[in-house]
Amino acid sequence: MPAPARVFRFRRPITGRESERQELMDSLARTRTLMNQAYCGFNSASDPDLIESYVFEINALQARYNYLLRRVKELEDGA
Repeated sequence: MPAPARVFRFRRPITGRESERQELMDSLARTRTLMNQAYCGFNSASDPDLIESYVFEINALQARYNYLLRRVKELEDGA
């Protein structure tokens, strides 16, 4: 019985810029997930101290998200 034929895929090498963009996109996805979790916690919290901690967490995550988004746009504009 003959061996099955192998399929070779040719990919172009990933550049540093593409690698950085992919890392930024992964970070954006993780930050979005953390923001969703923080919003769920905020919506279910009833203790004022806990609510306040979620507000700070959400604000920090939004600042990180905005930074990452700005970096992706800078990378795309410079390409």
